[in-house]
Amino acid sequence: MAALGLSACGGGGGDAAASKTVRVTLANHVWTDNIKKALPEFEKQTGLKVQVTQLGEDQLSDQYNVKLNAGTSEIDVMMYRPLQEGRLFAKNGYLADLTDKTKSNNEWDWADYQAGPVAATTDEGKVVGVPIITEQEVLYYRKDLLKKAGIDNPPATLDELKADAKKIKEQNPGVAGFVARTGKSPAVTQFSSFLYSFGGDWSDGSGKSTVSTPEATAAYKYYGSLIKDEGPANVSTDMSWPEAMAIFTQGQAAFYTEASSLYKNATDPAKSKVADTVAFAPFPAGPAGSKPYNIPSWALGVNAASSNQDNAWKFIEWATSKAQTLENQKAGVPSARKSVWADADAVSTYPKDLVEAMNAGEKGAVGYDRPRVTKVAEAREIVGQPIVDAITGKDVSASADTANAAFQKFLDDEKK
Repeated sequence: MAALGLSACGGGGGDAAASKTVRVTLANHVWTDNIKKALPEFEKQTGLKVQVTQLGEDQLSDQYNVKLNAGTSEIDVMMYRPLQEGRLFAKNGYLADLTDKTKSNNEWDWADYQAGPVAATTDEGKVVGVPIITEQEVLYYRKDLLKKAGIDNPPATLDELKADAKKIKEQNPGVAGFVARTGKSPAVTQFSSFLYSFGGDWSDGSGKSTVSTPEATAAYKYYGSLIKDEGPANVSTDMSWPEAMAIFTQGQAAFYTEASSLYKNATDPAKSKVADTVAFAPFPAGPAGSKPYNIPSWALGVNAASSNQDNAWKFIEWATSKAQTLENQKAGVPSARKSVWADADAVSTYPKDLVEAMNAGEKGAVGYDRPRVTKVAEAREIVGQPIVDAITGKDVSASADTANAAFQKFLDDEKK
């Protein structure tokens, strides 16, 4: 692999002994495994040593909660989830401002990053993280069932999706036309693309809740009715992705909207009964167009309390370089860099139609799949309730109004 021209960055030098070791905390992930294998190259290039702490997600969160809250300087680089804890970390001052550093090296090329993931790692105009792993909502579907129904192409709009799902369900007893997450909190992320495509959002730029606008209410009604009318019989309202994916991969549904990162569950013959007939398409367009989320599930940030920020950035610059990203992309880790998605070699291990769907979806993509707040879990419980109510046939407008009032109080409380 070609050597990267590492840039010189100002600030955070530390003493000479400490600055030679970069302390990096990473999550258990294939990206981490790939980076660890390549570390000797970085150490040879820079003369630095990298000390890696690798933890499961829960352990990682626990360690961050304790150490960052205590103002630790024992962590230099940290792998974090921008949409789950990014706002909290930024608000608490845990993440160093990387804005100038991202502009300091044209070869590294910050402009190569997709807009959605960049928005997710930017807080109040400051870049606080570099996206490393992305996912986008796409449409999974069964080619055989579409062919049997005389449907030549996958649905391009949400209206077509509902019509096609209805037709296929009527033709195939025991097979749902559509399946997706139904749990109050788990469904929020996948519902988000429906919300945006109807022209809605969780809140406006001034901190006002918008989950009961006509657009948002229409999205809740659509999603609920699609699952209620065209979904599996006696569908439960506590499904996350494993349960919804199982229904699809066992051949019990025609359409399924889900994160692109989970595609191997559907294409691996060892896991999926429909592996030979599954296909992918862009998220269907609603009244406001096709607006799927495109988010970084993980990013790298620099601990604001680190005294070794220069070398912390050198590690990030190397780990997220075009060359290193290309290697990770080829190993099956979807990147936020535009260049790798246009590289035939980089996407050769991905289904061709999945790559086409993601490239098409990027044009209207939104950089978040849940409310961008500090207490994310609590917010998801609030805005997810109308999803469940819509699926179970309750008054969606009333539910959205109730959720809107609760979410507005939540947003007001967060400002205090």
